[in-house]
Order: sequence, then C-alpha cells, then structure tokens
Amino acid sequence: KQYVNIKLKVTFPLNEVASSSLSLSLSFSLIFYFFLSFSSEMAEPSFYIGVIGNVISILVFLSPVETFWKIVKRKSTEEYKSLPYICTLLGSSLWTYYGIVTPGEYLVSTVNGFGALVEIIYVSLFLFYAPRHLKLNTILVVAILNVFFPIVAIAATRSAFKDEKTRSQSMGFICAGLNIIMYGSPLSAMKTVVTTKSVKYMPFWLSFFLFLNGAIWGVYASLQHDVFLLVPNGVGFVFGTMQLILYGIYRNAKPIGLSNGSSEITPDEEEGLTSRAPLLS
Repeated sequence: KQYVNIKLKVTFPLNEVASSSLSLSLSFSLIFYFFLSFSSEMAEPSFYIGVIGNVISILVFLSPVETFWKIVKRKSTEEYKSLPYICTLLGSSLWTYYGIVTPGEYLVSTVNGFGALVEIIYVSLFLFYAPRHLKLNTILVVAILNVFFPIVAIAATRSAFKDEKTRSQSMGFICAGLNIIMYGSPLSAMKTVVTTKSVKYMPFWLSFFLFLNGAIWGVYASLQHDVFLLVPNGVGFVFGTMQLILYGIYRNAKPIGLSNGSSEITPDEEEGLTSRAPLLS
C-alpha cells in the first residue's frame, strides 16, 4: 500500500476514498483558479495569497480522511469523538456565510464551503457507524450547533441590522470569536508539552501547518483590510510560532509522566491531534 505523507499526524492511504477525496479537492482548486484567471481581480496580490490559503486549508480539511477510513473499514466509531468535526462544521458554515455577504471575500466562502461539505461527510459517517446511544447524543449536538445556532445567528444579524456592512461585521465578530475559542486546543497541547517534556501530542507538521495557515490568511486579511480575518489568524500564527519553538526545545528531551509510557500515538490520541488546528480563514 502506498502512502502520501502530509505529516499532520495523518497519512493519506491511496485507497479509493482518500485518493478520490484528494483528487476532488485538487480538481476543485484548479477549476476555481482557471475560472477566476479570466477575472481582472487576479492581478491583486490578495488573490494569489488567497488561492495559496485555499490549497493549504483544503489539505487541512482533508487531514482526518484516514481516521474516517478506519471508521468505515471497522464499521465502528470506537473511541473517536464527533465534537471536533461538529465544531469545525459550525465554523465553516458561518465563515461561508460571512464570505458571501462580505464584498470581495469569495475566496473565504469557497474554501469554507468546501470545508463545510467535507465536515458534513465526516459527521454523517460518524452518525452512520456510531452506537445507538452515542448516535442520539450526536444528533442532538448537531441539531443545536449545526442547525439551530447558525439559523439564529444569521436571522439575528439580518433582523437586527438593515445595513449589509453592519450585518457582515456582526457575522465577522461571531466567526472570529468562535475561532479564538477553538484555540484552546493548541494551548492545551503546549501545556502538555511543557509538563511532559514530550512533543508526542504536538507533531511538528501539525504545528507547522497551524503556523503556515495563520500566516497566509493573516497576510490575506491584511491586504483585504479585514480585521475579522486578521485577528483569529494572527492568533493562529502566534500559537503556531510558539508551538514550533517548543518543538525545537523539547524534541530531543526525555519524556516524563506520559500516560501510557510510550512515544507511539494511540488511535484515540491520533484522532484528537487532527482537530488541534482551528480553521481558519
């Protein structure tokens, strides 16, 4: 079996599911790029930065593919959790709406629209293979976070504000706030590294992509003069930088106090790692 290693503590096996998902995303990016290549807006530096950000974000969205390939293959969710994907679906959905109602932010809406579609597939697979008691709990959480909350947020901004710019700003505030809250995971990872003197729970490539994703979208936000994109991605860039520094300090250190005394990542730990980088945009 061949592997394409993207090193988000996730390897993409070239099976039918992973390869077709990756092909779909790359095809989407290429079609989107060539379609917009006829637009005069392509001359703007922010366009090129945004396209790069789209590609990076698509790869991050696809990072849990192997986790769900295992779920499908074993026909069981085992110890895997659905909450990270439900939260990512919430963020992607709201960012998609923000990109639609904000002039010039189509690159934000396209990548997050793709991300929302991918997360819907992840959550659907989880619901299909989850045991009955877990399935009912997951449906309840999905109904609250992915149906009720977005409807209320969109309806509230549209009814409270008549001006499109104010609606866009209020939605941007909500999206940025959710992203910042989700940065609790990288903070937790950094605390664990310092406590255990082990980078087991903070793989280099995951930290690097958090850093790179924040940097690219931070530059894009600066060029677009979009503070709602700039703040959360600036925070992501800072956290990514801090994680890379910690990795350099502790990568050769002798681990202490690990729960299983092993440097190997268990399946449950692996699933948790794929959700440590909040997306994005």
